[in-house]
Amino acid sequence: MGERLPRLKPLQLIKALSKIGINVERQKGSHAQLCGFYKGEMKFTTIPIHAGKELPDGIVLATLRDCGLTKKELMQLLEK
Repeated sequence: MGERLPRLKPLQLIKALSKIGINVERQKGSHAQLCGFYKGEMKFTTIPIHAGKELPDGIVLATLRDCGLTKKELMQLLEK
């Protein structure tokens, strides 16, 4: 079936994405908009930031899809 996603807080995911050049462009309210070049393409995604709450799996998967990452690549970024 594949690897399970770890339970992530929003700032953990943002930190992992910043390692590959996808950074916070702006934040309005409780949502951060990120963009950057990865694998030769401009990537955009939005991550909700709610204090003390973990991101649902669906949000993490949507972010991975938006950024062109696999679960395995995310796990490697989190280990760095």
